[in-house]
Amino acid sequence: MTAADQPAGKPAAQTAVPAATPAPRRGGGIGLGGAFTIAWRAIVGTPLRSVLTALGVIIGVAAVVALTAIGQGSTAGVTKNLESLGTNLLTVQSARGGGGGSLVRSGPRQTITVEDAEALATAFPDRVGGVAPTVNSSVQAKLGSANTQASVLGTWPAYETVRNSPVETGAYFTDADNKSRKRVAVIGHQVLTDLWGEDAAPDQAIGQKVRLGSVSFTVTGVLPDKGATGFGNANSQVLIPLGTYLQRFSRTNSAGGEPTVSSVYLQAVSADDLTALQADVTDLLSTRHDQTDPDNLDFQVQNQADSLASLSSVTGTLTLLVGAIAGISLLVGGIGIMNIMLVSVTERTREIGVRKALGAKPRDILTQFLVEASLLSIGGGVIGMLLGVGVAYLGNLAGIAPVFSATPMIVAFLFSALVGVFFGYYPAARAARLDPVDSLRYE
Repeated sequence: MTAADQPAGKPAAQTAVPAATPAPRRGGGIGLGGAFTIAWRAIVGTPLRSVLTALGVIIGVAAVVALTAIGQGSTAGVTKNLESLGTNLLTVQSARGGGGGSLVRSGPRQTITVEDAEALATAFPDRVGGVAPTVNSSVQAKLGSANTQASVLGTWPAYETVRNSPVETGAYFTDADNKSRKRVAVIGHQVLTDLWGEDAAPDQAIGQKVRLGSVSFTVTGVLPDKGATGFGNANSQVLIPLGTYLQRFSRTNSAGGEPTVSSVYLQAVSADDLTALQADVTDLLSTRHDQTDPDNLDFQVQNQADSLASLSSVTGTLTLLVGAIAGISLLVGGIGIMNIMLVSVTERTREIGVRKALGAKPRDILTQFLVEASLLSIGGGVIGMLLGVGVAYLGNLAGIAPVFSATPMIVAFLFSALVGVFFGYYPAARAARLDPVDSLRYE
């Protein structure tokens, strides 16, 4: 009986085929495009379950992107702060032997003298760009009825370039000022605002006299605002000639009666020469101090490059730790995908039986469910990357500007895609192995 012979109003009988299943191609398969369509409709049809399935991947990728960006931003910030204090630096300080090569600060006993600084300034003329010995103490700075606590630092004019500390207004003192022990000073930004007021212009202080303790100094320059850095805040410093400091402020002398300093900063001409220069400076001071035991010196020479390398090592370790934690999250997300895909296979057993009855091959079923799992993980990876970028920018609220690198983002995304393929294969293979007759009977 044809369709025309059917009673009026009664439709012809049709085979029940799920609406989401595209028509099979010749040979029974639907191809990758058809598998993608079926997978996409399955994901869109259950949006809440799809999001919850991919949540582990989303969190894992977001953690990798956000934490690596914040970590690299923090490293860049610390590195910038170190370099803002001067580049290619060696720092010579007093110390007493700690045994085994370790060096411990010796408290009030200072062993580095002004003569040591002068020797360092002349010993390596072609390799050292500048030398700046420093000694400091805390005094009361006064201007009329205004006063503030300041750190008075005695140094040489080379401090401006060696420690990357140029003035915003005015000028530094000169070598002649140091030799003649002139009472001139360069003040920090905080000292300016404390003594002249919050709205004071830097040039307002130039030529004015400020009392440091009981001694009056003429302001010749004002440093720019360098931000608060806790102890040793550069904004609260007052720089004066070293000769003036040694004359006007008390200072512990060495055993030989020579005036001493807290530190000597040397700026190497080339960053590549830092390690060799460090060894030569150590040899020179060992000879001057009559030190024969390299493990028990009364001074230490610190290399700025070593500090940066240590910082990079620490941040690298933290980055690996963060990556491991995020990797665990991705694995948990992959297990979640596998679990939901197994449930999906069970729920769609009859659909699988219909497709196989229409000619779909096991590889077509395998492809369909593998594509669905991959779409979930890749989609979770994309959402996780976007979320991670957003979270990383929240680091600005804590003063940490994120630094994004392509490598961790690409690795996190590829790992999320592999998670989908790896954990989606077993459910897909299970679906492909279902018997079509048993599948059609499944309720």
